Amino acid sequence: MGPLKGLKVVEMTGLGPGPFCAMMLGDMGAEVVRIDRLNSETIEGDPLTNINARSRRSVALNLKTDAGRDAALRLISQADVLIEGFRPGVMERLGLGPDESLTANPKLVYGRMTGWGQDGPLADSAGHDINYLAITGALHAIGPSARPVPPLNIIADFGGGGMLLLVGVLAAIHEVKNSGHGQVVDAGMSDGAPLLLGSVYTRLAQGAWLDKREANLLDGGAYFYGVYECSDRNFISLGSIEPQFHALLLEKLDLTHNPLFQNQLDPDGWPAAKEKLASIFRTRSRDHWDSVFAGTDVCYGPVLSLKEAPEHPHNKARKTFMEIDGNMQASPAPRFSRTPQAKPTPPPKPGQNNIEVLADWGFGADDILALENAGAL
Repeated sequence: MGPLKGLKVVEMTGLGPGPFCAMMLGDMGAEVVRIDRLNSETIEGDPLTNINARSRRSVALNLKTDAGRDAALRLISQADVLIEGFRPGVMERLGLGPDESLTANPKLVYGRMTGWGQDGPLADSAGHDINYLAITGALHAIGPSARPVPPLNIIADFGGGGMLLLVGVLAAIHEVKNSGHGQVVDAGMSDGAPLLLGSVYTRLAQGAWLDKREANLLDGGAYFYGVYECSDRNFISLGSIEPQFHALLLEKLDLTHNPLFQNQLDPDGWPAAKEKLASIFRTRSRDHWDSVFAGTDVCYGPVLSLKEAPEHPHNKARKTFMEIDGNMQASPAPRFSRTPQAKPTPPPKPGQNNIEVLADWGFGADDILALENAGAL
């Protein structure tokens, strides 16, 4: 099931964006095999609740042994895609770098996920999402005027990381059909994060963006694009940018003729208008404002907690969330009309599928016994 049925992927165990990319491929029907470390715990806690680890099987190998490395290379030689997220040079030291892997499998798409990319002054340095955002201008632009605020780790790690790798891998898969040759996909989060800032850099180039926080159309500076607290200490979100949506917002609040709201795009008037709206929204509960705005063109949404979100009527109607083994998580997306995805399989424990994976990938009983005797399995 799924549009990527028949695609074979080997994933080296890792953190965050690499496993997320593998999950996306697996959700869309690819056969994903994760190579875990032998006799080790997973990096991200309880493997059975690691949502990004769904939709694949696991084989655990001791890559410090010749037999383990050779077994990994044998798996790689049969794969369409390899995904790894180690620091530059680690795969080369394991004997599983691009040279060895592409020699064994000339059509291989070799996907590399790092924070800083494979080269450059910071390539060998440790880092996290917040650091990649920091040097790309993204972090400076997010938060209240007083200080930047980290937007979880969803921008660089997943939007500019895992999704970037996914797009690169799919593009390289398409290209190999024409050329017959594989290649390395170097996906650096510090490259991907600025791509997501395209609209901001556009406004900056047009003179329509101030290089500071909470002073612009989309950063919380505008009264009609932001978050407001309600009387029950919950919050609502507004995005009434377009004139017709802005007019409807004012109509719903009986502010159509209020002088504070007559020059929507004049930043000088935003602070006073924002305070006026804040005072209004603090008078009633989130549920009240939901009854006023939900389903209208005001561009409104209640700010829901992680536990509340799956119960929202729209999310329930779309089946946006699902439970797998009692763990709530996002359903596979996007949706395909002719080749729909199957329900994702639960995350495996490291090495849970050793025998079946190796057998499915052409290892005989004697091969498997030899790996066990060599301490590789």
